[in-house]
Amino acid sequence: MDYPELVPGTLRRRYKRFLADVRLDDGREVTAHCPNTGSMRAVNVPGCRVWLAASDNPARKLAWTWELIELPQPGGRTALASVHTGRTNRIVEEALHASRVPALTGYASLAREARVVIDGRPAARLDFRLEDPVQGTAFVEVKQVTLLEADGHGYFPDAVSERGRKHLEVLAGLAARGQRAVLLFYVAHEGIHDVAPAAHLDPAYAEALRRVAGQGVELMAYGCQFHWQAGRPAALSLGEALPVCLARSLAGSAQRSI
Repeated sequence: MDYPELVPGTLRRRYKRFLADVRLDDGREVTAHCPNTGSMRAVNVPGCRVWLAASDNPARKLAWTWELIELPQPGGRTALASVHTGRTNRIVEEALHASRVPALTGYASLAREARVVIDGRPAARLDFRLEDPVQGTAFVEVKQVTLLEADGHGYFPDAVSERGRKHLEVLAGLAARGQRAVLLFYVAHEGIHDVAPAAHLDPAYAEALRRVAGQGVELMAYGCQFHWQAGRPAALSLGEALPVCLARSLAGSAQRSI
């Protein structure tokens, strides 16, 4: 996925969920749209360098959109993370079309916002439905991960997520009926190298994730790859496969990887 030309600045504050005040490198103070309704735990860090996209659409209330943040890492390094949750499905879709997810190749068609019906009743909409006359149908739900905790590991979710638990139940229902059901974690943070359920934030989600993994729901995780040009982030794509560690907790070290 290509970015428009991004403009650097420094995050001053994020507030009212959808707003972020940024001081651009040229000294201008702007208010940008924050395209992330979640808690943004660990990626809402005032004082960090951020990257904004500008729009010349006169119908927009805010001309700027917050896209990326550079976060401090051990050893004086920084890691780039995407805060724009609306980019995630486009990146995964591009990867699916390009056969960059080996376990999900060979399907003849892809549909977005797939309506799921279980026992004759609408159950939910999942992100993708893959179909093929030979392989059958696969439903894929995508979750963006940006929570890097102090132990150096990635976790999902970053707050209590009833919607996330509902998606798990729908995926388990599909698997119980012989359909292929996949939960794909897209890790949009360069500093995260594995994913675990955030039992310290949402124990019910963690319990549900471990349960549905034993009921036939396939768990996958992929990292991100940022592409730079002329000193600016220019594109973002799906990176390498990462482990999903179901048994790890924030305070523990035992883990079982998939």
